[in-house]
Amino acid sequence: MKDLTPREIVAALDRHIIGQDAAKRAVAIAVRNRWRRQQLDPELAREVAPKNIIMIGPTGVGKTEISRRLSNLVIAPFIKVEASKYTEVGYHGRDVESMIRDLLELGVNMVRQEHAEDVRLQAEESVEKRLVSLLLGETGQPPAKGWVTSGEAGRHAPAPAPGSGDSGDEGGVVTGESGSPDEHDRVRQRMLDKLRSGMFEDREIEISVTEKQSVPIIGMMGPDQMDPSMASMLENLIPDRNKRRRVTVARARAILLEEETDKLIDNEKIIEQAIERTEQTGIIFLDEIDKIAGGHEGKSADVSREGVQRDLLPIVEGSSVNTRYGVINTDQILFIAAGAFSSGSVSDMMPELQGRFPIRVELSALTKEDFVRILVEPDAALTKQQQALMETEGLKIRFEDDSIDAMAELAAEANSRMENIGARRLMTVIEQVFEEISFDAPDMQTKGETDIAITAEFVRERLAEVMEDEDLSRFVL
Repeated sequence: MKDLTPREIVAALDRHIIGQDAAKRAVAIAVRNRWRRQQLDPELAREVAPKNIIMIGPTGVGKTEISRRLSNLVIAPFIKVEASKYTEVGYHGRDVESMIRDLLELGVNMVRQEHAEDVRLQAEESVEKRLVSLLLGETGQPPAKGWVTSGEAGRHAPAPAPGSGDSGDEGGVVTGESGSPDEHDRVRQRMLDKLRSGMFEDREIEISVTEKQSVPIIGMMGPDQMDPSMASMLENLIPDRNKRRRVTVARARAILLEEETDKLIDNEKIIEQAIERTEQTGIIFLDEIDKIAGGHEGKSADVSREGVQRDLLPIVEGSSVNTRYGVINTDQILFIAAGAFSSGSVSDMMPELQGRFPIRVELSALTKEDFVRILVEPDAALTKQQQALMETEGLKIRFEDDSIDAMAELAAEANSRMENIGARRLMTVIEQVFEEISFDAPDMQTKGETDIAITAEFVRERLAEVMEDEDLSRFVL
């Protein structure tokens, strides 16, 4: 986060998301404030609370996309959850504290990956030694320099070529009882060179794999619904199981690399750093917050939405949550909430919870002009995706300017006549336009039809039947 200024964060989001400048600025300032607080005196930093954000806007305008792209920018634990899947304690559903446990799990995985990268070269070297021993038929750990393989290895490995010390084509090598230590080292080195060249990637070998047993379901309660201390206790009671498997060398390399990495990294240090990172830089995107607000149509009789808000309140305002790795304090975790509020407003939420989201940003509905920009400007625009997909079939797709306008106009018209699903409408429009081309693409190349121009006339022709039939358009578009 240190290297990202608010302006740079907004510029990075602009590459993928059109419009919604207010929302981009709000999240950029919030992320930068996380770094600023870390530069303060610890006494003052404890008093600086994160300025939580709530995004208000119809579906398909970029709320979730902003959060998804933001997660790729910040080197911090980030999780997106739906408020509607949490229920009041005592009812069927997930406990709201589980979002903090999930966030910490991501933090642990993130720190573990960083530590694994630091020891990667050392782990890969150990894996290569183990693979060479397995290919030579040696048991146990790779022999030390000067140790000569005999007996068991000699019975299971192919005979070496005369005068060469190895088998030539397959590389199965043994020294036998009469082999010298220097010859054994040369044999192992030749095998290692062949292994690195990729000669044995498809050969099957037998390895011992340690499998962790899953925590059993007690009654109707799964591991994520148990008390963390109970889940940890059950994990410790269930022993790991060793299993022999026949896998290719390529697959064995991945399995053994994970084992060797686990031997080299310090799990206690990883957990300590993950807890600190989660507490100080963690971000939770709480989607569908409007679904738990009061006054929502179709309110269930058996689950209180206000009860979910009451359970959510202490998490947002700051509390201690017990996890399998230790206690997590949520005081400095940043919450970004989002909701359409199509049949209600933020004022339907509990006043206490409203007060925990001081920054409110309204996202505007998308217009035809926005659709035109969405189709061409982002790095991975839908038109660019289709061009790349068809290029794999040898077809060159060209979009005329009027075709872009036609697709944007039809998408905006469909949103106005039916449910307004925002930019997601463009995906259905694009798929309908390219349905026939996608189906016939392999045959078109053989016929020499490799250059295809998409015009406005072609777009309207492909969508004419759908747009005219009200019932069909509701189903397809």
